[in-house]
Amino acid sequence: MRIDIATLFPEMCEAYLSQSIVGRARAKGIFSLFCHQIRDYALDKHRRVDDTPYSERQGMLMQAEPIYRCYQAVEKISSEQTGVKPHVIYMSPKGKTLTQQKCRELSGLSSIFILCGHYEGVDERVLEKIVDEEISIGDYVLTGGELPALVLIDGVVRMLDGVLASADCYQEESHYSGLLEFPQYTRPEVWEGMAVPSVLLSGHHANIEKWRHEKSLEETLKKRPELLEQYPLTEEDIRFLKQLKESDSK
Repeated sequence: MRIDIATLFPEMCEAYLSQSIVGRARAKGIFSLFCHQIRDYALDKHRRVDDTPYSERQGMLMQAEPIYRCYQAVEKISSEQTGVKPHVIYMSPKGKTLTQQKCRELSGLSSIFILCGHYEGVDERVLEKIVDEEISIGDYVLTGGELPALVLIDGVVRMLDGVLASADCYQEESHYSGLLEFPQYTRPEVWEGMAVPSVLLSGHHANIEKWRHEKSLEETLKKRPELLEQYPLTEEDIRFLKQLKESDSK
């Protein structure tokens, strides 16, 4: 996979994406990533990329031309390398909320181009010209698209083959299956008077799997009950959840 980021702060993105699991995967060549300074594609000697909007609104708006010139340069190189046009994403609070399912979908692509806005946003015309989809990481506004872009990349890259030890590392996590993850424990066996659930010490794999699934149902019911509306519950799941609800009501 090739990932390109168009940003006013490439150093910010490089600093994070060179660290930890993502950084090691990048160093191994599991994916390639390039951060592009949009100012390098400005038309004037001052490398200006913003101007006042055609409205009464305060603030500055990123111009279309530097962004488009950046995209054109990257698209040419990326297409030659991967054989496909980059999938263009604009990080925006107006976009659809990022989900684990979306990360799974994006992890199957060969080339992604991420545009990070700043100031009051981006001239709408360049969005209409090049963007395939807008993605948000939540219903709030940040000062720029860099942090959301890093969140998206982290979520996508960790599902590429070879990044984590095995697929189990992310397949058992919250949201992958539609449920929240079950509680986990490590040594010591007893801490502050609280013991690790005995089933986890039993070595009985079937019982452990049953406990994990029931705990995932319980966590989801308590913390994100709306997720259960989309999850394919079995009759046994329904009985278990009913018992939980009756127990809580007593």
